[in-house]
Amino acid sequence: MKVSLFITCMADIFAWQVGKATVELLEKYGCEVDFPEGQTCCGQPSYNSGYKKETIKSMKHMIDVFEDAEYIVGPSGSCVYMLREYEHILKDDPEYSEKAKRFSRKAYEITQFLYEVLKVREIPSTFKGKVTYHPSCHMTRLLGVKEAPLRLLESIEGVDVVPLPQAEDCCGFGGTFAVKNAVISGRMVDEKAHHVEETEAEYLVGGDMACLMNIQGRLTREGKNVEVLHIVEILNQFSNEEVKK
Repeated sequence: MKVSLFITCMADIFAWQVGKATVELLEKYGCEVDFPEGQTCCGQPSYNSGYKKETIKSMKHMIDVFEDAEYIVGPSGSCVYMLREYEHILKDDPEYSEKAKRFSRKAYEITQFLYEVLKVREIPSTFKGKVTYHPSCHMTRLLGVKEAPLRLLESIEGVDVVPLPQAEDCCGFGGTFAVKNAVISGRMVDEKAHHVEETEAEYLVGGDMACLMNIQGRLTREGKNVEVLHIVEILNQFSNEEVKK
């Protein structure tokens, strides 16, 4: 199975290890992974800020870059959700409506792809520890990926998944929301950090780097001893030979 990696801005600029783990994880499950170098931002920040006309140019570029991809997989529920929106945003475009439809329907968040397409139900990771999971808003509410990350985490022997109180609450990042409403955003991430501390977990795990970086920043400033990891960093802790056929 051929997969084209959609790296996302956050992983590319701030968390290279997430992109590396995503590729390695896909390869362990037999995928042939390529990286279209012409890719750029999904366009969500600019589109949500009202720059629709400018963003559509970027969207069409992305569609062209990934035109030959069999599947498009990325380590971000929020960004992949934006890729899924291309189909609706460009539905009336005479040249790109069908292209956008094909593009959107082959885009998947990494745990969603493992669970729904590759039908992975158990991860033979060697990771051990007490983990709590933050379900980011776009990934959960808009993309609809709820079951896959938790089921995969819970399948790992040695991982103790502890429920996060009021897990459905936003962490306060929300892309440009954190910039435009800094005070409100700060209070929201304060609450999220408090709930993480309540779990007494060693690790906070999630599927969106932007949210994780926001929460990590607050935890660090408060001196909390909680390590923040993207979910692929936990799922990828095994060798090729350990994959259960």
